[in-house]
Amino acid sequence: MPLRDFKEVIIEFTGDEVWSFVESYLETDREKNLLIATSTLFNIKNQPTDTFNSLVNLKRVNDVRYLNKFFEAINALLPDGGIYINSVQTYAIRKEKILKRFFWPLNWFVYTVDVLLRRVFPKLWLTKKIYFFVTQGSNRVLSKAETFGRLYSCGFEVIDEKVINSELYYVCRKIKEPAFDNRPTYGPLVRLKRHGKNGELFNVYKMRTMHPFSEYLQEYVYNLNQLEEGGKFKDDFRVTTIGRFMRKFWLDELPMLINVAKGQMKLVGVRPLSRQYFGLYTEELKAKRNLFKPGLVPPFYVDMPKTLQEIMDSEMRYLEAYEKNAFTTDWIYFWKAMYNIFIRHARSN
Repeated sequence: MPLRDFKEVIIEFTGDEVWSFVESYLETDREKNLLIATSTLFNIKNQPTDTFNSLVNLKRVNDVRYLNKFFEAINALLPDGGIYINSVQTYAIRKEKILKRFFWPLNWFVYTVDVLLRRVFPKLWLTKKIYFFVTQGSNRVLSKAETFGRLYSCGFEVIDEKVINSELYYVCRKIKEPAFDNRPTYGPLVRLKRHGKNGELFNVYKMRTMHPFSEYLQEYVYNLNQLEEGGKFKDDFRVTTIGRFMRKFWLDELPMLINVAKGQMKLVGVRPLSRQYFGLYTEELKAKRNLFKPGLVPPFYVDMPKTLQEIMDSEMRYLEAYEKNAFTTDWIYFWKAMYNIFIRHARSN
């Protein structure tokens, strides 16, 4: 399709602002661009391979039934570096529309029912199959974190985004093959890969405080916002409202007692870290960490460091002390941490 026709179709279906957003990402060679409006996997798989360098879908992904399969098919269609452009109506956008559409307090009642039907039911084992049988996956509600997380798990990286006409438009680039993850963190209890003793990765049990597929966005969020005081990711949009409450009172970390019981962790010790966060540490601290099991109560609550460097210094002091006298060090650190948590109300946020 000639680029001129691309412009006319996109403006007709979505408006001038969307065209202005996507124009610079399209190939000048008209034969290298594919413009479609579909939520059907068949319409993607039916396209010729090794033909297009960019794909623009005018149908929002909220109506796609098997979303990862859909993204995987697009990945297979495009070459390395290929561009994929689409849109999604996110939780935040949908909430804003509902609250503006109805008067108070009806708007909050409608929003609460909408959350139960479209956000809670699709994730519960008892209601999930009923939900998708009735809706066939149409008009599902997705968070920005889940959408982008799914894209990253399917081999894309997001390079641009913009809210236009109550939809979040995104531009992503194919960077690798899909992960084909059959066990994403979708339920209330999640298992996250973390570094343990001897550098081995193991599954840490936690209550889910983030939107599904958020684990794929650590590098994206770090590059976007860096770290704030305390070593957490700044303005982390992956964390849910309930998740922030659970983190404040450590409810999300209680399942890690399973890891302690299995011998993968101990009561006091450095935090078990993700690959991305572990990669920020110095080689010296990485090597020292690999000598010991991570712990449920970290030295963070003793020293209350604010920067990444202070966190690393705090952990190194603990590990060096633990290496000399394990029992005494953990005993002292445990009670100091409890004092800071319950008397001085220390929080990691």
